[in-house]
Amino acid sequence: MQTTVIYPGTFDPITNGHLDIIERSALLFPHIIVAVAASPSKKPLFALEERIALVQQSVVHLPTVEVIGFSGLLADVIRQYQVKAIIRGVRAVADFEYELQLSHLNRLLTSGVESLFFPPSDRWSYVSSTMIREISLHGGDTQALVPAVVYQALTAKHKRS
Repeated sequence: MQTTVIYPGTFDPITNGHLDIIERSALLFPHIIVAVAASPSKKPLFALEERIALVQQSVVHLPTVEVIGFSGLLADVIRQYQVKAIIRGVRAVADFEYELQLSHLNRLLTSGVESLFFPPSDRWSYVSSTMIREISLHGGDTQALVPAVVYQALTAKHKRS
């Protein structure tokens, strides 16, 4: 039986920090689902379909990674795909406190699925999608912080604005 883990997030947009966690997870697990959340309450810059496509293009070199979109509860996706664990990135103590609360709720809602916390690699510890969106909005260079396809999408998005 294949062990499937899930890495959920809004990925608005996917960053090199996210990609690092996906690549490191791929070394440990035979099947990773990157689950892109609709998250309409966060008012994402990119539509769900755009975010899914950006993630797919960013992980094309990882054959064991599957990318899906979802709305609703992560617990429902976990049951549907028979996921064994949730991968979460934690940059700081504040992230950990929030993620710990989510892990307890997800464990309850899924009858025991565990959360595995991945600290970022040092070079990506300060990178967040929020910061990427802000830098890009103000004309800053995000090229070293995101996959090339994301850089192109951000550039195109802000040229239209």
